[in-house]
Amino acid sequence: MTAATHSTLFPQVPDSADAVLDGLDPEQREVATTLRGPVCVLAGAGTGKTRAITHRIAYGVRAGILQPSSVLAVTFTNRAAGEMRGRLRQLGAAGVQARTFHSAALRQLQYFWPKAIGGSLPRLVDRKIQLVADAAAACRIRLDRGELRDATAEIEWSKVTQTVPADYALAAAKAGRETPRDPAEIAQLYAAYEDLKRTRSVIDFEDVLLLTVAVLQDRHDVAEQVRAQYQHFVVDEYQDVSPLQQRLLELWLGDRDDLCVVGDASQTIYSFTGATPDHLLDFRVRHPGATVVKLVRDYRSTPQVVHLANGLLAQARGRAADHRLELVSQRPAGPEPVYTEYADEPAEAEGAARRIRELLDSGVPAAEIAVLFRTNSQSETYEQALADAGVPYQLRGAERFFDRPEVRRAGSALRAAARFGGNDSLLDDTVDLPSQVRAVLSGEGWTTEPPAGSGAVRESWESLAALVGLAQDFAAARAGATLSDLVVELDERAGAQHAPTVQGVTLASLHSAKGLEWDVVFLVGVAEGMMPITYAKTDEQIEEERRLLYVGVTRARDRLHLSWALARSPGGRPSRRPSRFLKGLRPGSGTVGGRASGGAGGVERGSRGGGRGAAAPAPRRAQRTPARCRVCGRTLTDAGEMKLMRCEGCPSDMDEGVYERLRAWRAVQAERSGQPAFCVFTDKTLMAIAESVPEDERELARIPGVGMRKLNRFGSDVLAICAGQEGVGLDADD
Repeated sequence: MTAATHSTLFPQVPDSADAVLDGLDPEQREVATTLRGPVCVLAGAGTGKTRAITHRIAYGVRAGILQPSSVLAVTFTNRAAGEMRGRLRQLGAAGVQARTFHSAALRQLQYFWPKAIGGSLPRLVDRKIQLVADAAAACRIRLDRGELRDATAEIEWSKVTQTVPADYALAAAKAGRETPRDPAEIAQLYAAYEDLKRTRSVIDFEDVLLLTVAVLQDRHDVAEQVRAQYQHFVVDEYQDVSPLQQRLLELWLGDRDDLCVVGDASQTIYSFTGATPDHLLDFRVRHPGATVVKLVRDYRSTPQVVHLANGLLAQARGRAADHRLELVSQRPAGPEPVYTEYADEPAEAEGAARRIRELLDSGVPAAEIAVLFRTNSQSETYEQALADAGVPYQLRGAERFFDRPEVRRAGSALRAAARFGGNDSLLDDTVDLPSQVRAVLSGEGWTTEPPAGSGAVRESWESLAALVGLAQDFAAARAGATLSDLVVELDERAGAQHAPTVQGVTLASLHSAKGLEWDVVFLVGVAEGMMPITYAKTDEQIEEERRLLYVGVTRARDRLHLSWALARSPGGRPSRRPSRFLKGLRPGSGTVGGRASGGAGGVERGSRGGGRGAAAPAPRRAQRTPARCRVCGRTLTDAGEMKLMRCEGCPSDMDEGVYERLRAWRAVQAERSGQPAFCVFTDKTLMAIAESVPEDERELARIPGVGMRKLNRFGSDVLAICAGQEGVGLDADD
């Protein structure tokens, strides 16, 4: 591991507020320095949104503009909140509250309940499924295991959309939900569930938000106390906000507008839980004075991965697609995505495991590889295939790292060694911090070689190995660090849930992979019926499946493998086909007409005069920005490259047939006019047309080299050729 990597793991705290801004690109710097008023950050995958918002908070704190205790940053998972706290600590902005919506609300509810309601807060149930089962029994409704899970999901959806039992049937029909049982039965079950909670004096996860909203609405003194505490809000993953969470945010804000929201409508993949991108897309309507910053520079993925991701969204439809961002890779070129068809699912799993084994043997760390699938039920086949190939793996969504029993025991052992190490014979022959940690953890089950096979013993070893690796990185980054220093670091990381890397290939569903990234990603089961999933029927559901695949693609930094199986089991009928989402994108799958380009990066400033709810201001004429390669993002200066909108060396997606027909047509036009062929259109312009295959005059006019005069003269012929019409403009007479 290089020194540069060490500095990334354990960076030095910036020595000033201005130093916090070092390394930010212009758009990220705009996010970090615009600290007053509403700010909406539209951030594409891999564009450094977490970096932008943590540096925003840190800059405000270090510059003395924001008080740490007055900032509340909210996101959607404990992992994301922990990562945010860890980054803020590294930037010298400790003391900022970074929490999930639920944990922030629960903290407030516990504090204010005795004052607002009286007594102690009812017990919070971790899992509601047993309560739902008891409610079903009380209603004499028999549910199998799957129906019980689905009914629980319906109750959760109802609560986050603020739907009461009496209104459930109508609301479910209006939302187009496929209910697991008759809507009247679900409504009855929902009502019985609420009664049962009251009888047992318990609350559930959604009640935490509902009760906090109720307290803030009914008790103005409590609301004012909360608003006096928090004056600046940052909301990450804003496209996933539910109506209930949005209402809570509004109550936190009151009549103020120091709010920064960050999101990407193209990554809306949780609508089944009540999440909606409407709050993100309507932000300028509610806040006409908002500054909107678009982050499109992709620092994560190679141009080849980004090209596929952009291609997926280019075929999308709907409101989220209308606001899509076209990513521009900032990475060097890498390998093209690999597409593989298998006879059956076991063969697909074995093929993935074989390639992963080859990657490990070539030196790729196991922690930098992931296998992503649509449903959790697909996991078992890949677990078996990886185990058979001797590949270590970890399941995403398992117990949190610092809550694992072996990690807790290891922490206690390291703490004891730090306190009494001078009298511990285990440490007699150790010469540095890493050797001390290895000696202590050897007593907890760590060995230099991993145990054979998989299962609990292997998982425990992987956890201890992660602590050994962390100690090595810590010692390399902090010269002279002691065992006591490492214990402090572990305690701080545990408090922030900032876990070290566990060495093992990650197996995860596409939903649980959101927010993560790996060097190599295997997207498996990319077939009709699985992607999109068979029960996705409506246009909205299909588009969400497309966005889910987009999320999967954008998890890959360098290498991407997509695969599908023609049959479920060996010897089965090969009736499956690749996902429709790959049509026109994978080799040999034909072409699909794309949409207009997505939104570019930049900053839009709103007028500060309007009140909340006023109409959004008319967009200003965009400033001319440097031409950039649409594949790798490099600034273009050569006129020919600017016409193509890509570097000469970057991969072309030109339609060869269209290009040849355009050349033949151009030769006829040049002969008729008695001019050289380039006076009609240059080769570069023809190539640009054949690469974009415009569908209308507006798209054609955007291609450099197609001016208004040529559009009027040749536009209809060119569009007809692009549409596939034969013999256009090739007849002898005008």
